[in-house]
Amino acid sequence: MAHIYKIFRAPEYDAFVQTGSTLGAPIDLADGYIHISTGDQVEETAAKHFAGAADLKILALDSDALGEALKWEVSRGGALFPHLYRALTTRDVLWAKDLPFADGQHRFDGLTL
Repeated sequence: MAHIYKIFRAPEYDAFVQTGSTLGAPIDLADGYIHISTGDQVEETAAKHFAGAADLKILALDSDALGEALKWEVSRGGALFPHLYRALTTRDVLWAKDLPFADGQHRFDGLTL
């Protein structure tokens, strides 16, 4: 089992939990798939797309359990990123945690990725 990670703003996460599924954040809807990151990519994703945001949730997913709807595609810097081509459901989530934010930075050191 390989863990991969999705970051949501708190209102997006709250809506996800309330409905039980999501097609993602506005960028995901615009691109037609849900952007996800590996453990090696998630810190850069947070810095690039969520700079200054203090109300984030990080969700762990099992890449193997997402099946054929998960595609590994070239993205930022030529790296392969996981993209989900179906709705994400609450059943897909292994865990969800607040993403710590202090001194203007997201803090991953306290998380087990």
